[in-house]
Amino acid sequence: MGLFDIFKKKEQPKENKDTKTLLAMPLFINDGKYELNKITDHLKHYWNLDIASVTGDDKSAVLTIDSDVVIIAFMSVPIPRGDIEGAAPYAYNWPTVLDDLKNFTGHAIVSVMSATKPALEKYKLLTKVLHSILSTSDSIGIYQGSQTLLIPKDQYIGTAEELKAGKTPVPLWIYLGLRQATEGNSIYTYGLNEFGKHEMEVIHSQLGLEELYTFISNISAYVIGKDVTLKSGETLGYTADQKINIELSKGLMVEGQTLKLKM
Repeated sequence: MGLFDIFKKKEQPKENKDTKTLLAMPLFINDGKYELNKITDHLKHYWNLDIASVTGDDKSAVLTIDSDVVIIAFMSVPIPRGDIEGAAPYAYNWPTVLDDLKNFTGHAIVSVMSATKPALEKYKLLTKVLHSILSTSDSIGIYQGSQTLLIPKDQYIGTAEELKAGKTPVPLWIYLGLRQATEGNSIYTYGLNEFGKHEMEVIHSQLGLEELYTFISNISAYVIGKDVTLKSGETLGYTADQKINIELSKGLMVEGQTLKLKM
């Protein structure tokens, strides 16, 4: 087994990204809960969403927003500890997550379904709903298993608000994995294929981790927000003089074919 095989992410199943149901889970401790009316009020007044209908209660509810269906259900049991412990080693943004969840008592399941909206629009709606839940309850964070994301409350709220400025909140949708080795620093994405894009990797770069993170985050935002498809053999860069070669090949830190950016 090679160095990168230990951390290799499994390729997500192929499917139509525009019909996939999105799923995320707000986390609660000490018997905390959400209140449906507070969530809907926040969605209306903060995000200016037109909620066509609401059925249900604080235990389970169905919201119709435009042509999308949002389902919110409360589970008075924690997510299996093994799921959280499996994701925790990747959560460098939330190093205290296991300690913070010592009194883990319940979670909500939030799903967004649409037969017509593209993945980007569905992720925007999911983010707004999760932001409203976090802003109106004592939930301490979000677990998004499909991207191995554990995100603490303050980070999620602050990053989600970038939507108001027309930005793409990459850390809420894509996991950016960082690795250090004597040969150089590496980074990979995990979640771009949710938007029908190839995952990206930079292997053994001499750039610092912070610089790599900023660059890949910006490129991911560009690819998702502008619906750009990067191709093998092309180059990219911030300026006309910067030429970063792109090569499609077998992934080293993510299974399947990935785009290697030569940096």
